[in-house]
Parts: sequence; structure tokens; C-alpha cells
Amino acid sequence: MFPISLFVVAFGAAFGLAAVQKGLGPLESILMSTLVFAGASQFAAIDMWGAEVSVLPVMVVVFAINSRHLLMGASLYPMLKDVSPAKRYGLMLLLTDANWAVSAQEYQSGRRNLEVILGGGLALWLAWIVGTWLGVYFGGLLQDPKSLGMDMVLGCFLLAMALGGKKNPRVLVAWSLAAIASFAAWKWLPANTHVVAGALAGGVVGFFWLEKKPVDEHVEEPA
Repeated sequence: MFPISLFVVAFGAAFGLAAVQKGLGPLESILMSTLVFAGASQFAAIDMWGAEVSVLPVMVVVFAINSRHLLMGASLYPMLKDVSPAKRYGLMLLLTDANWAVSAQEYQSGRRNLEVILGGGLALWLAWIVGTWLGVYFGGLLQDPKSLGMDMVLGCFLLAMALGGKKNPRVLVAWSLAAIASFAAWKWLPANTHVVAGALAGGVVGFFWLEKKPVDEHVEEPA
């Protein structure tokens, strides 16, 4: 996760700059990144910030953006079901798109890597805080990470994780429908709904098209 965390610093800096421009103090901006740790949701909340903040719309928008974590958490349940609730939800506090993708792919390969959720999440969390601090005090250094193509880094990383996973008709159909639904939602539905729409479309395929379990050839048939 360390290479990805370097790009997280850049977007943390962009958030820190946006936060102080919207009227948050330096300490408030850094505390927001420390306690919330939800990049897209923080940007959305900042966009709605002002002298008078409508709390309910902010809550709805933030929930809509972060609702993908419901699906991400469900996908990790098989590898977390034997972990105590305190440890399980402690790990989930550090869950991001990046360390989720790595841990989910490794679980498909037969490895139960909880360390990448903890260690990777800590690396990304610290990078987000450092980036916010840099943006608050040195915001002019990197005002627009997208102009350097940094907004594509995480997308390419997640695509690499997907391409490195299983490749069978079930997975290909799920990814195809997810891509179509995501693109349609991006074009015609409100902002940020494309993430949830794509995930639900792919999840429907997985729900109705169950994966066949391999037959144990060493089991003897009854006489």
C-alpha cells in the first residue's frame, strides 16, 4: 500500500486546501481527516459547507458515497467471521478501496491476509493526514492533482487487481454488467451513484449465478 499512499498524500493536500478555502480552520481540517478518513465523502461535505450547513442533506450525500462499504464489508465477511467483533470493526475503520481490493483478491487465492487491511489502512490513513496538513499550510504546492493524472492512479490499481483475479464466465459477466450499470448511472443519475449502481449490478450476478464448488475426487462413493 505504500506506493498508493504517496498519491493519497497529493489528494489529501488538495482536500486541505479546499477545506481552508471553505472556511475551516487548520486544526478543524486536520481533525476531519483524522477522525473521518473518507476522502470522497469529505470532498462532498466540503462542497456543501458554508455559513449555514444543512445537516440532513450532508448526511444523505455522505451515506450514499460511503454505502459501497456495505458491499465491501459483506464481501470480506467470510474471512472476518471468526474474528472477534472488537477486532473486526477495528479493522473496518481502516478499510479503503485499495486495501479491500488486495485483501479480497488474496482471499480468492486462498490467503487470509488481515494484515494488509490493518497495515495498509494505517499507511493510507497517515498519508491522508499528512497530505491534509500539507494542503492546509502549503496548499499552493499542489492545487489540482487531477491535472497531473493522479486521479487515475487508484482506478488503474483497482483495475489491475480485478484483472489479476479469477477469469471465468461468471466473473466476466459480473464485471461487464457492473461496468454498464456504472456508466449508465454516471451519465444519467446523481453524482457518485455510479459506484453503488455498478456494485449492485455485479452483486446480482454473483447472487443468482452461484459458483460451483470443486468436487473432491478422493471421496469414495458409498457401496
